[in-house]
Amino acid sequence: MFCARQSFLVLGLSRSGRAAAEFLLSRGATTYIYDDVESERVEKTANELMEKGAKRVKKEELASTPERCDALVLSPGIPIDHALAVAFKRNKKAVLGETELAARSMRCPIIAITGTNGKTTTVSLLTETLLAGGYNAKACGNVGTPMIDFCGLDENGVAVAEISSFQLETLNSLCPHIAIVLNVSEDHLNRHYNMENYVFLKAKLLKNLSEAEYAVLNYDDRAVRAFAERTKARVLYFSVRERVEGAYYENGELYFQGEKIMAANQLSVGGIHNIQNALAVIVAAKTLGVKTETLAAALASFKGVKHRIEPVGEKDGVLYINDSKGTNVDATVQAIGCMKRETVLLLGGKNKGYDYTRLFSVLGRSAVVHAVLYGENRYELLKCARAQGYEKVTVCTGFERAVKIAKLIAEKGQAVLLSPASASFDEFASYEERGEAFVKLTGVFEEETKDEISAETELDDASTERDADGHGEQTVVIAEHEDGELE
Repeated sequence: MFCARQSFLVLGLSRSGRAAAEFLLSRGATTYIYDDVESERVEKTANELMEKGAKRVKKEELASTPERCDALVLSPGIPIDHALAVAFKRNKKAVLGETELAARSMRCPIIAITGTNGKTTTVSLLTETLLAGGYNAKACGNVGTPMIDFCGLDENGVAVAEISSFQLETLNSLCPHIAIVLNVSEDHLNRHYNMENYVFLKAKLLKNLSEAEYAVLNYDDRAVRAFAERTKARVLYFSVRERVEGAYYENGELYFQGEKIMAANQLSVGGIHNIQNALAVIVAAKTLGVKTETLAAALASFKGVKHRIEPVGEKDGVLYINDSKGTNVDATVQAIGCMKRETVLLLGGKNKGYDYTRLFSVLGRSAVVHAVLYGENRYELLKCARAQGYEKVTVCTGFERAVKIAKLIAEKGQAVLLSPASASFDEFASYEERGEAFVKLTGVFEEETKDEISAETELDDASTERDADGHGEQTVVIAEHEDGELE
């Protein structure tokens, strides 16, 4: 790609879009920018990019850009079937993302990690492990820092990249030295339409691997295990169920190719999903030659990542846990499985196309004693709860109200878990913002009495149910809702 002789339209000025624009400008490319979001952040970003030479496109000029520009650079939040992307393709112009730009320019080895859940934890854990092993490792990609920011890393560095399905839509040139696929379960179907498309995108991570590279696959996930048939790379597995060529869990111990690495109870983060993440890290680290004692020490000292089953404090005998990163059903089921106390669960947000049946079937066998449903998809959650016979629910409108209600319901010795199984975009810009709001609300609001909550809240009697003997309400809906919305 001869940037200095080409022109690009960067669509979307998110963190990734900004990084792409800055990279193109630094290479002498004619760079146009556009974002239809009106906010102080976007204005600030656009002005700073224009000072560096970018040209801002007006909305009425967008239609002509497929003819004027050589390529469209999509931010990950914009789908590949966006009207402008379709127009560029019809004009036989390139449609790519920031990660694709980076893949064409990186000089250092790349370890790429994808999967429905566990990506951020695994990227963070592997980066810390490689740093301990003497590598100049940098976490990048969907974890926070755009991959393109590390194009200056030489062969002595290692880019540990979290790759999302959104990024994979426009990613074609990446050939990581090690590609890790953690798991594949229902997610983002509102964007990818069906599981077949979603699985196809996850498998794209392996398509460029040769016999000189490694594919690290979850043997316990049938869909992921089948990816071995789609790659020329040497395949290594990780498993919590049986011995495999790679890393495995057996009798409370973690092994790699028959060598004991450490006891599972030495991990500072709990849950079977964290054992799986650790096993994936073991395969990658051992493949790169990290010593066993260094690897074990790094795994034992890792404290987890923010917003993922993160204890944020205890107040009045109630433990508050922030799992705002639990944006799909599988992630929330994992979080529920980690709970040792009786738990009040906060569920809801923006729908991503999920079937919540499995979630509510699990709740009846878990430590969850009550679920507070809120957000845009609260009635869909309620319908599914009722279909599964799960009646220990309260439904309310907004997030702040939900946290207050959960705090009132929780008793001393119990926990309140935010693990929404939903996106945050109905009320927040990101799951991080939602998590920070949760932390703030649990620590600062003055405790109200149940009478005060009831006095200021309108109950819809038609939406409550009683059991067969006419006893008290099993489902309490706290909201102002439209006629017939629960039908």
